[in-house]
Amino acid sequence: MFIDKAKILIKAGNGGNGAIAFHREKYVAAGGPDGGDGGKGGNVIFRVDLGLTTLMDFRYKRKYVAESGEQGRKSRMNGKNGANIIINVPQGTVVRDVETNKIIADIYEPDKDYILAKGGNGGWGNAHFATATRQTPNFAKNGQKGDEREVYLELKLLADVGLVGFPNVGKSTILSRTTKADPKIANYHFTTLEPNLGVVSVDEHMNFVLADIPGIIEGASEGVGLGHEFLRHIERTRLLIHVVDVSGIEGRNPIEDFDIINNELVMYNMELENRPQIIAANKTDIIQDQEVYQSFLDEMDKRGYKVFPISAATNQGVAELMKYTYTELQKLPPIQEFDIELDVNEVEFIDKTDKGFEITKEDGVYVVSGSWIEAVGGSVNFADEDSLQFFQYAIKNRGVIDALVEEGIKEGDTVRIGDLEFDFVL
Repeated sequence: MFIDKAKILIKAGNGGNGAIAFHREKYVAAGGPDGGDGGKGGNVIFRVDLGLTTLMDFRYKRKYVAESGEQGRKSRMNGKNGANIIINVPQGTVVRDVETNKIIADIYEPDKDYILAKGGNGGWGNAHFATATRQTPNFAKNGQKGDEREVYLELKLLADVGLVGFPNVGKSTILSRTTKADPKIANYHFTTLEPNLGVVSVDEHMNFVLADIPGIIEGASEGVGLGHEFLRHIERTRLLIHVVDVSGIEGRNPIEDFDIINNELVMYNMELENRPQIIAANKTDIIQDQEVYQSFLDEMDKRGYKVFPISAATNQGVAELMKYTYTELQKLPPIQEFDIELDVNEVEFIDKTDKGFEITKEDGVYVVSGSWIEAVGGSVNFADEDSLQFFQYAIKNRGVIDALVEEGIKEGDTVRIGDLEFDFVL
């Protein structure tokens, strides 16, 4: 089965918490703080696997979680970093953020790591908080949460040339004649239900990748049939070979067929209007109406298209078509790589959209939630005066106090941060 889209959840590892510990040694009555830092959480990394051709694996597994960092230890021993999780996908997989529907990665380069969810940093141990006036800090910092997001995966085939046309016009036969691909071929519509790739070898060191895109029908751009499933694979191709059945054996008009397919391509993606096309006039060995055939040739010539009369069944004219295709490819730019619309690794992006906390009100309680505030709140030791002072300084400096006042909080009102609840005091 060919699966070319999927929806999965990816979550990076959380950072480990910093340790609260004090140096203990024989003959040393009270050593200083020596709590180590927590380890960093593992990242979620996407990589190209050239052996994969579908997104089938993601049909059965929908959640991918990297390892969290270990907790810090005494004697200033830092926790171990969490292991990254590697997600292998076929070359040409485009990743979109579900929430925004923007492209966050085009998994294109085989030797590149695409980090799409970063692990949280480990929290500081109490050794970091020692000062001249605070020599025995009885608190540490919690680790940060790792990134978490739902993403869409879309496989867009990487082929130099795409074979397009109505079902049963001979695309699969052309692919089988010119490459080592072995598509199913039969004399009925929709034989091909998944795209097939093959390498055309015109001469030594003169190769290109050819894709047999399953037959497109009228209304495909609106999702009729399996339109959207297959049209996406044409987006990357540099050149199209438009295969038209000119035999008239089914009573079809080749000019109308040609226009219907091109209309569907443009309606799906306006950029395809300018995609170079070579016309393969197929089944010339069994032409039923010479006049209709000649009208087609005249019309294509008038529109400026190069037409190759061929018979895929007998291999007549196919070699000449492939040689000309290779020559035209040398004049065109490389395969399109999709632009990143949302850089999930940009610090600026994170800062602009996540101030670290938000305030809501539930049954009279002011609930402060968010990645930053929960990390800070979770590290507070309310029994320790230094820890409490550090917490008060941190939330005031970040703007939490001002934000609560703007929300209308009064002295004595209850504030909740994670599992902590306390009375608000100005």
